[in-house]
Amino acid sequence: MTTKRMAIIATKGTLDMAYPPFILASTAAALGYEVQVFFTFYGLQLLKKDLSDVKISPLGNPAMPMPVPMPVLVQMLPGMESMATMMMKDKLKKKGVASLEELRALCQEADVKFIACQMTVDLFDFENSDFIDGIEFGGAATFMEFAGDTDICLFV
Repeated sequence: MTTKRMAIIATKGTLDMAYPPFILASTAAALGYEVQVFFTFYGLQLLKKDLSDVKISPLGNPAMPMPVPMPVLVQMLPGMESMATMMMKDKLKKKGVASLEELRALCQEADVKFIACQMTVDLFDFENSDFIDGIEFGGAATFMEFAGDTDICLFV
């Protein structure tokens, strides 16, 4: 029996969009899948050593449940993004959800392959030293070799 394979493309670097690729990748790896995640554009933020600047914005996120309904005008006020981020992190912690750092480490321990899009690294003037250890750098063609022969391919 051949090993199932899963490919994920992570394109977003906000707190709410950071969880799905890590949760899906770690779950698939735990189920025996061979998993690769290609981080491109804003998703590349999730491979940086320091994740403290990963935030969530209530603005333009109508599905985000808020304890009190907030008009769009209020969501635009300075400090609302920081407040929403603090509230979300607090809720995640209270519910026992692993941190991004923990999920990312879990993926690496489970041999999930992380690929940083080299074009995006160059575009945003990042240095390889900005990123965690144990990742690969490659272009879309590198990822497509794997993604073209997977059982599941997700764009997150």
